[in-house]
Amino acid sequence: MPNEKKKFMTIGQIDATGVRGPHEKELEDISKIKYSIFVGLDMELLKKIVETDLGAKIGNIGFSEDWTITIEMFPEVNIHLSYSYFGDEFGDDVEEAEFKFYFSGERASWVPGEDSATFIDLIMDFIERRIKNVKNEIPFEKKYNKKTDLMKRVLIQREEPFQLLKEEDKSMLADFLGARVWKSSEGWRIKRELLPKIFTEITWNNKNGLDISFSGEKIENFSSYHIEFLGIFTINHILRYIAVNNQNEKLTDICHIMFSRLYTKEKNWDHRTR
Repeated sequence: MPNEKKKFMTIGQIDATGVRGPHEKELEDISKIKYSIFVGLDMELLKKIVETDLGAKIGNIGFSEDWTITIEMFPEVNIHLSYSYFGDEFGDDVEEAEFKFYFSGERASWVPGEDSATFIDLIMDFIERRIKNVKNEIPFEKKYNKKTDLMKRVLIQREEPFQLLKEEDKSMLADFLGARVWKSSEGWRIKRELLPKIFTEITWNNKNGLDISFSGEKIENFSSYHIEFLGIFTINHILRYIAVNNQNEKLTDICHIMFSRLYTKEKNWDHRTR
């Protein structure tokens, strides 16, 4: 079992600051706020949500937990939400439990805590809404065709590195993202299933720059605010591919900002923050 556990990392290891960082606290807060929802939960309901709505799986990863949800953020970037139930430990009629969050995969350490913690937060929010069956009772933004100011800034900030993509990147980028990729004389088109039946399409060309759109029959499972973040994570991951495969080119700072501190330390790059 010890050898198995070596495959898994914590967000503190990925952040690699040497001290307890903000993303560790963020995940601890998520655990404290959300764990009670799962106490005594019907496991068939949870399994349906996890497998059908999230395209994830539920099982155990060997940390003596009750169960773990494993979801693929990207190929070779897996996130594990591990739940342990402790019962009424202190005899005060309060049932205690907690979540621990782990990461695995060859590229798990590439993604900074900022992206992975936010991803976990929106996944946990979605599961909570589905468990409470408040999908249509709590209103949320559904402006999927309208870009927020944040998204507009993201598209401007991240468009320049796309010029470095070449014809031979097409299949490798598709595998890297778990997406379909097209290259034409005008530019690039990338379509990825973010979650079951929820898609993003990212386009880039010299004339119009970088753009993004969303579609899918299950898109209204998530707010447009959360869907935008899933799209931003995909753009960020494309920049990671571009940076790693163009080290002999002059890269803009935004490329190196996309990586975790652990990864930049391993590569002896100057770590830059957003």
